[in-house]
Amino acid sequence: MLKNLSVIVLAAGLSSRMGNENKLLLPFQGKTILETTLSNILLADIGKVIVVVGHDADIVKEVLKNYPLSIFENLAYEKGMTTSIQVGVSAKTDSNYMICLSDMVLIQPEEYQLLAEHFWAYYQTDEKVIVQPIFNEKRGNPVIFSHFYKKNILETTDTEGCRSVVQAHKQHVKLVEMPTNHVLQDVDIQADYERILSL
Repeated sequence: MLKNLSVIVLAAGLSSRMGNENKLLLPFQGKTILETTLSNILLADIGKVIVVVGHDADIVKEVLKNYPLSIFENLAYEKGMTTSIQVGVSAKTDSNYMICLSDMVLIQPEEYQLLAEHFWAYYQTDEKVIVQPIFNEKRGNPVIFSHFYKKNILETTDTEGCRSVVQAHKQHVKLVEMPTNHVLQDVDIQADYERILSL
């Protein structure tokens, strides 16, 4: 049984729906959006953190230089989110994988811990488990994949995530009911940013 978890944070995207802004570098609670998300993940202390960078890579690396994490660059980031997932998964040979979006600033450390705890509990009896958060019957992020899916993830032709991997292994998917809607709240457009600022 493989008892380790890599937390892969996707920070390579173009933020194209935010216009000329890199949403990850926008201010939030005295930090950037990216730093706020990462601070919550690091406080959860559930595994080694990997950040995959691409767009504005040098700027993002500079922002993260003092954080205890590993950074890998995705040179093919313009081809979609999946390429960043694949870079992160390739970086850790033997691991289970929590795939995190870097703009989900509202998810609290204890919510990441809740998902990890459920993953390990289900993993005791199913080493092919996939754990996904749910709130009011809506599925959210992050998703945790067991190491069994490394090959599937690296071979998927999806461009925007691993939905086909999840769909193909429905019998192993465990949905975890979350206490808040934080797992549904990301920042894609200006209105999303203004909404989280107002909370």
